[in-house]
Amino acid sequence: MVPSLKLHDFMEEIRGAKTQAQEREVIQKECAHIRASFRDGDPLQRHRQLTKLLYVHMLGYPAHFGQMECLKLIASPRFIDKRVGYLGAMLLLDERHDAHLLITNSIKNDLSQGIQPVQGLALCTLSTMGSAEMCRDLATEVEKLLLQPGPYVRKKAILTAVHMVRKAPELSDIFLPLCAKLLHEHHHGILLGTITLIMELCERSPAALRHFRKVVPKLVQILRTLVTTGYSTEHSISGISDPFLQVQILRLLRILGRNHEKSSETMNDLLAQVATNTDTSRNAGSAVLFETVLTIMDIHSAAGLRVLAVNILGRFLLNSDKNIRYVALTSLLKLVKSDHSAVQRHRPTVVECLRESDASLSRRALELSLALVNSSNVRSMTQELQAFLESCPPDLRADCASGILLAAERFAPTKRWHIDTILHVLTTAGTYVRDDAVANLTQLIGGAQELHAYSVHRLYHALAEDISQQPLVQVATWCIGEYGDFLLENCEETEPLQVEEEEVMALLEKVLQSHMSLPATRGYALTALMKLSTRIQGDTDRIRQVVSIYGSCLDVELQQRAVEYNVLFQKYDHMRAAILEKMPLVEHGGPQTDEEAKESRDDTAPVPTEPQTSKLLDLLNLLDDTSGDTQQPPSLNPSPEGALVHLLDLPCAPPPPAPIPNLKVFEREGVQLNLSFTRPPGTPALLLITVTTTNSSEDEVTHFICQAAVPKSVQLQLEAPSGNTVPAQDGPPITQLFRILNPNKAPLRLKLRLTYNHFGQSVQEIFEVNNLPVKTWQ
Repeated sequence: MVPSLKLHDFMEEIRGAKTQAQEREVIQKECAHIRASFRDGDPLQRHRQLTKLLYVHMLGYPAHFGQMECLKLIASPRFIDKRVGYLGAMLLLDERHDAHLLITNSIKNDLSQGIQPVQGLALCTLSTMGSAEMCRDLATEVEKLLLQPGPYVRKKAILTAVHMVRKAPELSDIFLPLCAKLLHEHHHGILLGTITLIMELCERSPAALRHFRKVVPKLVQILRTLVTTGYSTEHSISGISDPFLQVQILRLLRILGRNHEKSSETMNDLLAQVATNTDTSRNAGSAVLFETVLTIMDIHSAAGLRVLAVNILGRFLLNSDKNIRYVALTSLLKLVKSDHSAVQRHRPTVVECLRESDASLSRRALELSLALVNSSNVRSMTQELQAFLESCPPDLRADCASGILLAAERFAPTKRWHIDTILHVLTTAGTYVRDDAVANLTQLIGGAQELHAYSVHRLYHALAEDISQQPLVQVATWCIGEYGDFLLENCEETEPLQVEEEEVMALLEKVLQSHMSLPATRGYALTALMKLSTRIQGDTDRIRQVVSIYGSCLDVELQQRAVEYNVLFQKYDHMRAAILEKMPLVEHGGPQTDEEAKESRDDTAPVPTEPQTSKLLDLLNLLDDTSGDTQQPPSLNPSPEGALVHLLDLPCAPPPPAPIPNLKVFEREGVQLNLSFTRPPGTPALLLITVTTTNSSEDEVTHFICQAAVPKSVQLQLEAPSGNTVPAQDGPPITQLFRILNPNKAPLRLKLRLTYNHFGQSVQEIFEVNNLPVKTWQ
């Protein structure tokens, strides 16, 4: 039998294998030797054999048969065995294997031995593959190690505590009191690990977040010391004192200062000092400065400090390192909504980044450039974007073309400029535009009566030069069909060019016969030819002949259109002029017009009927119908009898009903939900519920959404809420109106679903309200 190979020889033989089959053969032979050695139980060879098996595992081959050997080596008193055993446990064991629970006692014994190298091995293994159950069993031992004098074990214990908090958040209370003491240490590793642990505790527990806001002055002192003097030269990188610790402190300050004005004021001066004194000639300084900018933007910082942060990002755009420029563009893109005017100052630099050869930089610069477009700079920015569109890579053309069209639609100063901009985009990158670009441009041209002649001349010249851009061809043929009579006249706003009827007809026939034309484009051209039969005084026989050819086209839509036009020529020729009249003017409403129309619709729209309500209930799927057979409730519109009584103002009107008492239905961490009830006069079946959400905590509630459902025998309509953010400390509340129609006077019950963000966590609550006052349904 061939003897077992040493690790070095084994590695050399694997590397010398010329094929994968040879490599598998070598590994299979050696794995057989390893199994035989494990069966013999030689304690002196076990760690050597397991070392080779770990190398086999690193190559991707199965090595599960070595799991139990790892446990034996961990239980061995020799350090060389423990070292290999713990390494094997970290590589071969995880939470999915029940065998990992068997090493809990061994880790516990090694942690209490007092030998630092062994304790370090045990802590590394626990922080790598410790399950939630193991963390709960060993939390006390780790807590004791946090108080040991040696920094070697303490920093490993701190990182193990981070893993424990992630696996079992309920263990946060054990490590919470020790963190404040550990912040007074001067050792780099202990401080870095402690700040990481505090960050994990703050993200997991709102109570910990409130607790550690008290240590903001201490964190500010540590960071100021780092910036001014530095702890030790051994941790300085490129002249920056301990940049890793600085970055971690800044991240923790960002968490503690978010949505807390007092903490933000404490760190404002320090952030200004870091932002102005940090050297950015090296990557380490740029990293610290970037974290400073993120912290400034995420807390309640002063306006001048925010402008300073934006200017720092502007300087990053001038850096020669592409990674730094990319980070700056990404950060400015996030800030453009909140600090638009400050970001606008760096618009020329952002536009310069459009010409970068790096595709990722160009894409980020394009997104930021589109976000910077407003009504005051739309002309200059659109000109720059159009220049970029002509030379940009193909994968960016669709985004650039769509962005220009959207910006022109939102901020167009005049209709003519809007038309010229869209025409330029269609001419340059017509195949990359959105699907609705054709409809938008035709609607825009149709609504601009004074520009019909100008538009048709521009489109005709563009079509004569290029018929490959299908959206451009479709718009041009539509415009020629509608306003082709203007082509025969000179337009003062365009170059004087005499257009003959024969040329127009020939151009449309060229579009019909081109192999590049889509079926939809041919449909546009065929309709344009048909409409030209009433616009110009040419020979209609030629048009009739072309139309008849497409009566046998393979495309069904085009064939049907041609057959209908042939019938129009043959049987209804006297009606052709009336049928093919110009399309009526269409006013292309802007944002303000759309809002006004929406308001008018809201004022006059009837209350939704039962089918819409049923869809809402099915969508929420919160309540099942328990009333037996479902009845269709009537409309929520007030009865005309009540309006008649109010009109006549009869003295015999019934007295107003007694008020319905308010009801508190939800309270959690300062967030409270109250219901108030009113019943409008004249409609006893209609109940109005006003939902008021208040917040007495120290942190604001954001992204608040309240949804409700009722049994199917009752009709519910939810009005839009007054907002989605409830400020902290009894700020202005959110109100929302529920309209409930209960004509059968069935017992009323509600099921509410609340979703919101509070103390940095996402909260979702679903509960049923069964204690509504009797007067709400009787």
